[in-house]
Formats: sequence, structure tokens, C-alpha cells
Amino acid sequence: MTVLAEHRLQCDILVAGGGAAGVPCAIAAARCGVKVVLVQDRPVLGGNASSEIRMHMVGANAFGQHDRGIPLKTEAREGGIVEEIRLENAVRNPQRSAAMCDLILYDLCRAEENLTLLLNTSVTGVVLDGDAIVQAIADRQSTEDRFIITAKTFIDCTGDGRMGAEAGAPFMEGREARAAYGESLAPEKADAKRLGSSMVLQARKHDRPMPFIAPAWARSFTEDDLRLRLYTVPGDEQPSHEYGYWWAEYGGTRDTIKENESIRDEMLAILLGIWDHVKNGPPGTPAGADPHNASHWALDWFGFLPGKRESRRFVGQHVLTQNDVLASTPFEDAIAYGGWPLDLHPPAGIDAPDLDPCVQHTVPHLYDIPLRACVSTTVANLMFAGRNISATHVAFASTRVMATCGVVGQGVGTAAAIAIQQVQSPASLTNDPTMLNAIQQRLLRDDCYLIALNNEDEEDLAKQARITASSEQHGGPAVQVTQGQTRCVYGEKGVPPDRREACNPRWMSDPANTLPATLTLEWEAPIELREVQLIFDTGLHRHLTLSHHDGYAASMHWGKAQPETVRDYTLSGHEGTNWVVLLEVRGNYKRRCVHLFSPALSIQKLRITVSATNGIDHARIVEVRAYA
Repeated sequence: MTVLAEHRLQCDILVAGGGAAGVPCAIAAARCGVKVVLVQDRPVLGGNASSEIRMHMVGANAFGQHDRGIPLKTEAREGGIVEEIRLENAVRNPQRSAAMCDLILYDLCRAEENLTLLLNTSVTGVVLDGDAIVQAIADRQSTEDRFIITAKTFIDCTGDGRMGAEAGAPFMEGREARAAYGESLAPEKADAKRLGSSMVLQARKHDRPMPFIAPAWARSFTEDDLRLRLYTVPGDEQPSHEYGYWWAEYGGTRDTIKENESIRDEMLAILLGIWDHVKNGPPGTPAGADPHNASHWALDWFGFLPGKRESRRFVGQHVLTQNDVLASTPFEDAIAYGGWPLDLHPPAGIDAPDLDPCVQHTVPHLYDIPLRACVSTTVANLMFAGRNISATHVAFASTRVMATCGVVGQGVGTAAAIAIQQVQSPASLTNDPTMLNAIQQRLLRDDCYLIALNNEDEEDLAKQARITASSEQHGGPAVQVTQGQTRCVYGEKGVPPDRREACNPRWMSDPANTLPATLTLEWEAPIELREVQLIFDTGLHRHLTLSHHDGYAASMHWGKAQPETVRDYTLSGHEGTNWVVLLEVRGNYKRRCVHLFSPALSIQKLRITVSATNGIDHARIVEVRAYA
């Protein structure tokens, strides 16, 4: 007998895992119009980016203008829902609160009427019918409830791959041998080792000395033990200890699933031992000495939940490899892109003091991530997104970072929703060019970037309009807003030369002509306008992510809208005799703005008047779409 009360839910898509992949996955599917249940085993969303762990959400642009970012040449930062989350945090979370980030993710999910969110709930089993999952079993112990969830498609975004493993889907663990996939960075022999986990801390500086007494079980470190690991950011005039330490890594030589509790215990001993070293110095340091200028610093927070890098990786219809990543192999079924380095860490982590805490092998260009790497080979309606996608250990070292997981999540959620609407199984999608085109065009419409793919949406009436502007700059003509591109990727470390187009896909008004500036679309005959979508410039060449490190955050435009973004604008329609104001927007900070009109409006001209930006001296619009 069980005290768990049983509830039966029905939906189109069940997404298990509410981390950096699961949240965009569920939101994307819900916005496509299907019913989604998102199950998350923690009280908050965000996974490694949540307030429980507090890792940076990084991605293909690496560190922006310091790595893969050049204004109006290389804009590698992720778009779509990942960019939406970053912009919401930058404006609504100027204090850089981890809990505010939790709230923003929670708010985004609650805003979707097609999305049912179950927090503190874990998928513990599945029911199979042949080669397909028909139901998932999810338990919420805090309320003594059990949910039997019937769905058409099941997407595993749990990181550890619990739901897929319950379904018997094949998966990989550890490191493949060099010869298995012809990977030069793989070890000569296969092993069970993996990237370890980390726990970070936050400290605060006070106006007086603050003591720290380590528990008896904390580890002890010498200067030699940590000689390859930095406590502060190089170049800091005054050592700063407010955020650290990603390199406090452990567990890669152990089973990061079955031994996670004991890994947590040892990581606490490591983390507090490092802080003891920072505060009090190595063993033998004289009383009152302050070797790391940390006398006035005190712990404010530290995690009790390991930030896990690696566990299971599913076997999909394609296994992404080091060679795919470094050669930027083109995939016809691309649903996302990556660009983070092949970031390999010694499995022993902190217990490998003679090895650098990571070795980052540069990825020359942005690369495709195919849908085939996100579809099970044996379970017909199982998909996956996040760090458990089908990739070798070496390729995973690039795809695992959270912003990349996020765009993969949006791609998978979109693909799953469209498959349901067209009554197709996920397993059949990758062999259907028509379906792939529909998925990719929807992703482009939702401001995702896909290498070498342009807007070819036949329903977009803006592509049929004549485009004029009150003024324009050389290199930023008005016609660019309907040319199908939404970012520059032709600069250094952008896309491979044979897949790039040297253009600046945005209208830029002439700064010599002061604002307001206007952009006008005119059709040969009146249209019935139902929807206008605008994509604004948000400085995708620049790094932007929630960080609790003061120096890191200071390099970003944080606590405010991005300076390139249009702030105030008006939409006006011309029905044949007069201009009529359709709507006015003030205080915009978003990149993608969608405006719906009900009932539809009969107009022949559409005018966008930009009266102010969030910083720069001219108007910029990347794309305009119009639907009837």
C-alpha cells in the first residue's frame, strides 16, 4: 500500500528536467500550440544556473568581444529563448540575484497557458508499448502525490537521463577510445572517467576582520596544491573573493550518479578547505597573517548541490564527434549551433594538482548540432536535449555548456511540437525534408540562428513589400530587414568561409539625421495584417550572462537595456487615405517583439517610427515580418 495519491494527466509532450535545456524546450513547444507538462525534480528551475548551484550560463560566443565577438562582424551569442532569458535578467535583475533568476524562469513558464509545471517532482518510471513510451510515472514526495502522465512525445532534459534510461534507451558513459571515432583528443583506451562536478561559493567583504574556522573534516591545501588554480581574476589590483571556484572540481573518477551524495560530502570538504586556505593560509601560516588579502571577507553562501558536468549521454541517430565540431560539419537537420571550446578537464579535478584545471581546445568556427543527435535510436518517441545528447566525451566538452544546451532545447521542443501537429513520430523527422524545413523555418521565425539558413517563410508578407526609410547608413540599407538574415557571422571565428555571407543584416538610420527615423513597408495592394514581428539589435557580439563575479559582470552592459536596442517606437498603418497609429511602445529592451491585431487590419503601408534607443545615436532594426 502507498500513501501517494494518484493523479492522471494527459498532454502532447512531457519534458523531464527544468534546467537550461528543459525550460526553453518546454516553452518553445508550448508556444507552438501543443500541451506540455514540464517535470522538475528541484524546487526551482534553471539547473546549474539556478540559485542552488549558480554557475554562469555561457555558450557559443565564449567570452564575447574577448573571444568570439566583433561588432557588426561576428555575433555569436545565442538568440531565441536563451536571449530572452538573458535580457530579462539584465534589466529586471540589476542586483544579480540568483533567486531573481529563478523567479524569471518561473515567471516565463507560468506565462504559457499551454504549459503545466510540476516542481519538486521526479520521473521515476515509464510504461512502454512496444518501442514507444506511453506513460511516465512521476512522484512528488513533498505532497505525497504520484502523477501518471500520458503523452505522445517524451523529452529527456534531466541531464542524468533518468527517463530515457528507464525506457531502456542506450547510452554512453565515460571516455571513448581514440580509435572509436578517430578523435585525436580522446584517450588511447576507453575508460569510465568523466568530467567532475563543482560547487561554488559567494563571499562578502566587511568593514572589519572576519574570522573563519574550518570544520575538522575540511581538506587542507598547500600553495603547491593550488599553484595552477587562481583564486582571483588575473589583473585585479585588489584580490576579489566574491565568487568562486569553478575549478573546485571532484568526482570525475567516480560514478557521478550513484555516488553523488558522497561526492557532495567530499566537495564540501574541498570547498571549505580552499576557503580556509584563502582566509588563513596553508598549514604553518603565522597567526594574524593575511596571505591572500582576505581578512575582511566572509562566506555569504555556498552550495550543497554539486553542479554536475557529465553522466549519461544517449546514443542518437547520429553521434556528434570532435571532428564534426572542429570541421563544422554541415547537417541538413541542424536545429542549433555551438562554439564553446572543446573544454576538457582532468577527471581527478582538484586531486590532479600537476594538471591545469582545464585545457580548452579552440573551436575555429560555429558548428551545427543536428536533430539526429537528439532522437533515440530505439525508443520511437523519445528525444533528448541538454548535456545528455548523443555526443562523444570530447564533442560533449563543447556542447555541454548551458546556453548551447538551451538552444538545443528550443530546437528539440519546436521539432517535437511540429511533429505532433503533423502526426509524425520523432524517429521519422530526420528523413523528411519537408518536416525539417518546417522546423527550421519556425526556429528562424522565433529568432534562433541556424548556420547558412535564411527566412524562406512563404507566409511572411514583409518579403513582398517595397522597403524605404527616412535615412540609412552605408552598409545598413533598409532592404536588409527582409533579406532573411538576423546577425553577422562572417568575421573572425564566425561561420566557415564556404557557409558565410559578408553582409550586415539590419537597417541602420543615418546618425546625421536625428531621431525619430522611419522605416516603411508598402505593398502593391492592401493586405489583412494580423501580426507584426520585429527583431531589434541587442549587441550579440558582446558577452551577456548572469554572473556573481563583480569583475566579470563589470565587462557587460548589465542592469540596463543593451545600447543598440530600440527603446521607443510606434507602428502606423495606411489604409489608403490616412496614416493611423496602431500602437505605441515605450521602454522596450527586448530583441523579439511580436504584435498581434484582432481583428486583422486592412492596410497597404506599414510604418515603424523609432523615436529613441537605449543608448546609440541611430535606429537599428534587424528584421521585420508581417503575417495575414
